[in-house]
Amino acid sequence: MADPELENFMAKSTSNESLLLKGALRPTLVVGAIAIVLSTVIQGLPGLAGAVLAQFVVLIYFIVHIFISRISRNLDPMSTMALAMFSYFAKFLLLGAFLWALTTYTSRDSIDRTSFGVSAIALTFAWLGGEIASYLKLKTHLPLPHDPAAPQ
Repeated sequence: MADPELENFMAKSTSNESLLLKGALRPTLVVGAIAIVLSTVIQGLPGLAGAVLAQFVVLIYFIVHIFISRISRNLDPMSTMALAMFSYFAKFLLLGAFLWALTTYTSRDSIDRTSFGVSAIALTFAWLGGEIASYLKLKTHLPLPHDPAAPQ
């Protein structure tokens, strides 16, 4: 017979990734809207393009992280670590290639680099802050090892 407490835990844990995504997406979209408005007011259309591009890059980067977390939920720890490391290095290389292409094939007149950088940093802090806050609200079950010396 299955343990009802374990089944309750499993039912709740199926949506952890969606709760993390929702918790991180809200502050990121708010900070993104503020960054877009400020960049547009300060730098004009190049600032708008830089801030929108930063929002796109940061959202894609972190949504891939949540997606990897979701697909590795039932994998063994070694496979999870391998998948996490692969996704980290793939995102790192793709981000480097994107930044190289951005600086090589676009002019400073079309995309403001400062607006892009400041917006990307602000969005990253907002995403991570929202994800940490939503993680702290989750009631995750962490099984602790049994201490044989402890009285029962």
